Amino acid sequence: MTESLSVNRALNSRALDSRGIATQFAALSHPARIEILKHLSASRCCSCREVVDHLDLAQSTVSQHLKILVEAGLVRFEADRQRSRYAVDRATLAEVSASLAALVDSCCGESMKES
Repeated sequence: MTESLSVNRALNSRALDSRGIATQFAALSHPARIEILKHLSASRCCSCREVVDHLDLAQSTVSQHLKILVEAGLVRFEADRQRSRYAVDRATLAEVSASLAALVDSCCGESMKES
């Protein structure tokens, strides 16, 4: 029941924006970006270099993936002197989770209850 209320609050507090949700889901659709989110989640924040070292990808590739995650609102960016710092935006990621749960519930909630 509490989970259902959380989903409803997330949907009511923010109008269901299909394009925004699609952008966030698209940002989550690449394995490297999933790995970046996992790595960022394990620490408070990281530099691009720290992510590059962890994933063994080219710096330009990691930068492009981070840019996509930042544009989708899933990762926060902070300029820190000469290094950029990145951190997971946990609130936005929770909203994505609630949006997905609401979508699944609206599409197949009744059929899931019958199973």
